[in-house]
Amino acid sequence: MFSGLNKFLKIILPKRLFYRALIIVAAPTIILQIIITIVFYDSIWIKANKNITRSLVSQLKTIQDIYINDNDNLDFFTDSYRNNFNFEIDINNNPFPSFSGERRYSPIDRSLRRELKSAFGNNNYWFNTTKFKNAVEIKIRIENGTMAFLVPREMVSASSVRLFVLWTTLPSIVLILIALLFLKNQTKPLVRLAKAAERFGKGDYVNDFRPSGASEIRKAAYEFDRMAKRINRHLNQRSEMLSGISHDLRTPLTRLKLQLAMIGQKEISEKMSKDIDEMENMLNDYLQFAKTQSQENTTSINLSSLLYKIQKNLNNKNLIIEKLESVNLKGRLSSLTRCFENIIQNGLMYGEKVYVSLQKGSNSVIVNIEDNGPGIPEEHYRNVFKPFVRLDKSRNLNKSGVGLGLAIVEDVINSHGGNIQLGKSEYNGLLVKIYLPF
Repeated sequence: MFSGLNKFLKIILPKRLFYRALIIVAAPTIILQIIITIVFYDSIWIKANKNITRSLVSQLKTIQDIYINDNDNLDFFTDSYRNNFNFEIDINNNPFPSFSGERRYSPIDRSLRRELKSAFGNNNYWFNTTKFKNAVEIKIRIENGTMAFLVPREMVSASSVRLFVLWTTLPSIVLILIALLFLKNQTKPLVRLAKAAERFGKGDYVNDFRPSGASEIRKAAYEFDRMAKRINRHLNQRSEMLSGISHDLRTPLTRLKLQLAMIGQKEISEKMSKDIDEMENMLNDYLQFAKTQSQENTTSINLSSLLYKIQKNLNNKNLIIEKLESVNLKGRLSSLTRCFENIIQNGLMYGEKVYVSLQKGSNSVIVNIEDNGPGIPEEHYRNVFKPFVRLDKSRNLNKSGVGLGLAIVEDVINSHGGNIQLGKSEYNGLLVKIYLPF
């Protein structure tokens, strides 16, 4: 039972911290106001209104009794009520109204109807509380005609109810507005921290972040800033180390190639040259992997224009790009270019044709790259994303490399907040499906 209630509350309650905090602040104020209003309405206003109405009806009953039993003093009584209570009394022979002028659901009308019915009986009274702004019209049936009264509205209902409602609602509204202002200022630092963490998770270098807000939020933001700087420093050191090692190894390899060129035994020289070329290709892969870890500014990129540019640079008629819808996203241009070029070039290497299409969603875009090559066995889909993994039996995204091709691609896509999936192409080759947010 409680588990179901908890799930229901999670569904209906807002997800954002600002609105949850607003409910925590505003709900007690509103509930307290409702309780006070109900208590006042039930125990004070209704009872006070009932006593006022009963007093008025008693005075009307007194005037009727005087008219019936002591007609000689009637003028004195009516003049006294007119002067002292601001009553307007008229006794005439006009026919008694046949229609009801009362409101069915009005508390004032219900109270007045109950007291008039108790004092004069059914069908012997008539009243209207809406005809005049500051007065209530009441008519009583008598033997020879109608006794009409025009009495002040204050004698029917308590006039302080509007003032009470005003003083209960106005402070509550002011308090909620103040709470809105303070909550907005308190949640802004959290929103900035969340956006900075999101940017950092997508590979952006967050250098303009400044801690602000309450002391707890400032401490969390300060620790996040320190963590981001440590991670950036570690990534830069790793990329610089890989780049330095790869660069330093080029010099002895170049010397070896020169010495091999001077050897007279051509067969041995060619075999050793192939080994050196393979080592150079490995170094190039290391350098490319190091470049994916290097700092690059995030810019606005038109994805369809980027794919068309790659098609133009490769200048291969076997690369077929469908008509693409224009999609703009935030990303690192060089990294995404290397990523798509890596997949497309290997598709052209292992298949005859490569097909590129694009699907635009509400908040993400899907890039499909398919070929008609031998493909990759389904059981190896996850392994190919691991660094230095090469598939010898089917295909490898970099035949002459060390197995960093898809590792680099996955690193680039994940750093942009997306993901990459492999599947079987409708052309019986490999399907590479890339999801990127925008």
